[in-house]
Amino acid sequence: MSTDTADLQRAARNGRRSSAKDVARLAGVSTATVSRVINSPEQVDADTQRLVRDAVTKLRYVPHGAARALRSRRSQMVGAVVPSFDYALYARTTSAMQAVLDPKGYSMVLAEHHYDLQAELRITGQLIGHGVDAFIFVGVHHDPALFTLLENYGRPYVLTWGVDPMRRHPSIGFDNRAATFEMTRHLIALGHRRFGLLSASTEGNDRSTERGAGMRAALAQAGLELDERSVQYGPIDLAAATAMMRRMLALKKRPTAVVSTNDVFAVGGMIACREQGVRIPEDISITGCDNTDLGATQTPALTSIRTPIVEIGRAAGEQLIARLEGRPYTAFQTLPFELVNRGSTAGPRAAR
Repeated sequence: MSTDTADLQRAARNGRRSSAKDVARLAGVSTATVSRVINSPEQVDADTQRLVRDAVTKLRYVPHGAARALRSRRSQMVGAVVPSFDYALYARTTSAMQAVLDPKGYSMVLAEHHYDLQAELRITGQLIGHGVDAFIFVGVHHDPALFTLLENYGRPYVLTWGVDPMRRHPSIGFDNRAATFEMTRHLIALGHRRFGLLSASTEGNDRSTERGAGMRAALAQAGLELDERSVQYGPIDLAAATAMMRRMLALKKRPTAVVSTNDVFAVGGMIACREQGVRIPEDISITGCDNTDLGATQTPALTSIRTPIVEIGRAAGEQLIARLEGRPYTAFQTLPFELVNRGSTAGPRAAR
């Protein structure tokens, strides 16, 4: 490490607020380039972005726009960085969280990263730059640089919709793997032996990864295997789910039971079955996850897993308030789920 670099980092650790000029000097670029990386990163090549962001992290630099928040040490803002606004369940969780934050004088700032963990890191850095006090994230798998960033700036955070098995990061959620494990065991007990899976992509999405793993674990326990030709991945969208199910129904030896990693996929699957005259549950059983109104109002009503959508948001809000106010808090909370058995599942015709 050069003497110049060491001096800059020592000054940052001793409380002197680093400037854009300091970042530019450490990164070997101009202050204009620093500004572009922070405000318009798409205009800067990846190598230069990396140099500047490394310098920002080392110097704990916060852009000037957050100066007032830094002086007061509080902005009264909490950032909710979620994968997508299109998926209504994240909106329900953040709404429940806001209901807890608002009476305590906190506001919520929302951002989405579209399952891109590098975008999540960049967005979080921008929100820190604007003085956001604390953060809620979805899922337990993130870029390690995200946690370094939050630690460097002393920002409390909580992960949701899952619980960190290593207990490294505060988290509130439920066991996604256990949820689909239990659902698959229910279908096996009905007599099913040929299974299909409708799932979101596992890229940047540990919830879908864990739910698929839970299904496979239950099948393995019963001495069964999942035919990968009966596995379909796609975006969380009714039209996409319908197309995914059409492909599954076209198989010469199609499954008698389909596990979906959320209710959107399950309902899309039901639509495809109705199109092709495939009866539910007489010809095929379909299950969902999250127990939404979308599934409950289908005919037949969807067998699903009730997940603690609202409870997660409330608990996350309460934890962050306690941490911001210096009060004791429970860092890890595993909330219960429940299998809701409805009319979309029955034993296969051969078993009956």
